[in-house]
Amino acid sequence: MATDTTSPAQPAGLRESKKQETRQLISDHATRLFIAQGFEQTTIAEIATAARVAKKTVTNYFARKEDLALDHQDAFIASLAHTVTARRPGESALAALRRAFADAAAAADPVFGFSGPAFARMIADSPTLTACLRGLHDQRESALAQALATAVGAPPDDITVRTAAGLLGTVHRILFQRIQGLTLAGHPNNEITETITAEGASAFDMLEAALAHYAIA
Repeated sequence: MATDTTSPAQPAGLRESKKQETRQLISDHATRLFIAQGFEQTTIAEIATAARVAKKTVTNYFARKEDLALDHQDAFIASLAHTVTARRPGESALAALRRAFADAAAAADPVFGFSGPAFARMIADSPTLTACLRGLHDQRESALAQALATAVGAPPDDITVRTAAGLLGTVHRILFQRIQGLTLAGHPNNEITETITAEGASAFDMLEAALAHYAIA
């Protein structure tokens, strides 16, 4: 007699895979429309039609219209905090973040601002997305403060923790904006990487006196 060797986890895994495919499909069509006709000018109904799904399906996957354009929000918000949490033994928070930024610049990582000219223009031309991005920078800094507080055993509202997070968050915000500016000016990624690596080193150098020995693992 034949036995059923299907794993109970398979159907759930297939369903999750299908959900991810649908989510990506909707996001891809949304981005294409946003770039072609502007974020504010594009409707959820148009995105649903392009993706061949119901309007309700779009809103089930993406609670806000902004989420369709900025769909790597979680990775962005967690990026600096994760770097601090995963820093090497003997490495300070500053050294870890400096190293991670250099690696991200070399890889032209989209999370750090390497979005391409069309996407960068889409954001720059949209007051809604520009405001949303400012909020994401703020959330990233808050997450960094939490990680630093844990690292040094201080409460998150400790003035030293907040100041350190503010300094480190501001440098990353400035470098992100610089990458976007160079992208909009038409510079290719290899040139941006060369420029931002040097400028990033100078920016982090300015923090050495204050943070070189702070939050050492």
